[in-house]
Amino acid sequence: MTSLDLTGRVAIVAGASRGIGLAAARALAEAGADVVLTSRKQDAADAAAAEIGGSALGIAAHSADEDQARRCLERTLERFGRLDILVNNAGTNPAYGPLIAQDHGRFVKTMDVNLWAPLMWTGLATEMWLRDHGGTVINTASIGGLSHEANIGLYNTSKAALIYLTTQLALELSPTIRVNAVAPGVVRTRLAEALWKDHEAQVAAATALARIGEPVDIANAVVFLASDASSWMTGEILVVDGGQRHGDVRPFRLAPERTDP
Repeated sequence: MTSLDLTGRVAIVAGASRGIGLAAARALAEAGADVVLTSRKQDAADAAAAEIGGSALGIAAHSADEDQARRCLERTLERFGRLDILVNNAGTNPAYGPLIAQDHGRFVKTMDVNLWAPLMWTGLATEMWLRDHGGTVINTASIGGLSHEANIGLYNTSKAALIYLTTQLALELSPTIRVNAVAPGVVRTRLAEALWKDHEAQVAAATALARIGEPVDIANAVVFLASDASSWMTGEILVVDGGQRHGDVRPFRLAPERTDP
């Protein structure tokens, strides 16, 4: 069986101060990787790195700021001498309501963080290291990019575009750089609170595996995509959603057997 061991490899997780990013950084470190965690604020990045321990390094870098991204990559290469894994996890959702009700500011912020940032970080990492040495890129998409939902259309549009971008980059950067994405369902994170916090029981009941996701569920998929176990995968979108994408499971549950009076 191909190993999930990442000993000797170096990973950057962009957007790693909490939630899926922090869980992914922890899982990568537990698999043996040296991990760099980014956050908008240095104190948040430092706290996340301290939580991971070991060689983990926190670096302040706004995901959509090219200068900060470049400095983060430079510091990573100076500290560890290599880069093998880039996890583009930073995300935002400042817009709620119909698409045509969104203003330009919300549109730009959503697309800058959810779409431009993964492209920009991947481009810089390719230029500075991955083109010559190979590696893997993992984007955090969403099952929202594969379906339609009321009121979060702008967020889902950005994730649908990220899914397309993932496949496009997988072709353009082949064969030395693998590019894949994870597509989480409803996960217990601050970003997704509106989707579960006040009605978790209902969401769980409608989910085939009878619970909402935990950050570690997505983190485990990230480790798989970062490892040699997925070495013949690129341009793929790995859905991790407990079956949510297939719809409300409740009508499919077997009814109790009827007994004649």
